[in-house]
Amino acid sequence: MTQFRPCIDLHDGQVKQIVGGSLNDSGAKTNFVSDRDATYYANLYQQHQLTGGHVISLGGGNQDQAMAALSAWPNGIQYGGGVNANNAMAYIEAGASHIIVTSWLFENGQFSWQRLEQLRDLVGKQRLVLDLSCRQRNNSWFIATDRWQTVTDTEITPANLARLADYCDEFLIHSADVEGLQAGIDGALVQLLGEHCTIPVTYAGGARSIEDLEQVQTLSKGKVDLTIGSALDIFGGSGITLEQCIEWNQAH
Repeated sequence: MTQFRPCIDLHDGQVKQIVGGSLNDSGAKTNFVSDRDATYYANLYQQHQLTGGHVISLGGGNQDQAMAALSAWPNGIQYGGGVNANNAMAYIEAGASHIIVTSWLFENGQFSWQRLEQLRDLVGKQRLVLDLSCRQRNNSWFIATDRWQTVTDTEITPANLARLADYCDEFLIHSADVEGLQAGIDGALVQLLGEHCTIPVTYAGGARSIEDLEQVQTLSKGKVDLTIGSALDIFGGSGITLEQCIEWNQAH
């Protein structure tokens, strides 16, 4: 059944919620900046046993916060952001349950199956999450890299999902077009993932209320989990509370 999954997004060393499509070298459109550090959120999620969440580093200046969060709840949080074959094990050793990777898997704009195999052999399939965050083009979705600014020609298709699932434990998929907008989820993408993903998958982007959890469960037949960011009360939102998400998980 669909579960709520928590997140910690780091930008310039602070816990933030941003509009995903706005992120670039000069900054990002920001919905929320926390006066709490990443460890506070890691401890909060551990306290409520909210498993399967992730800490994502958006750009530089976040390593101290990320490492502190991972060590606060060893094996309780996934890590993504700048992961490659050279540093992946450092995040595992720091306490990450999984490492999340996207951009490094693309070499000169093309998806590298060799790099994927290298990373899988290094950390193990059971500790690898593929971030297939995407943008919509012509009624389909294509993986977006480099902080969602570069749209690749690797399409989210049933065949690609099936092949990629052989290499990893889970998928994480942000719909970059609606990320941070609190204007509703991309229902068609959620339905596609529910129909064709054979491993656990977490969708993020646009969620704004408890009804979105219900919608994801219906559209995916309970096969897709949901991350809620900007709408959540602990991130300054007014659409849904962490308590509601905890109660949802307990009831499902």
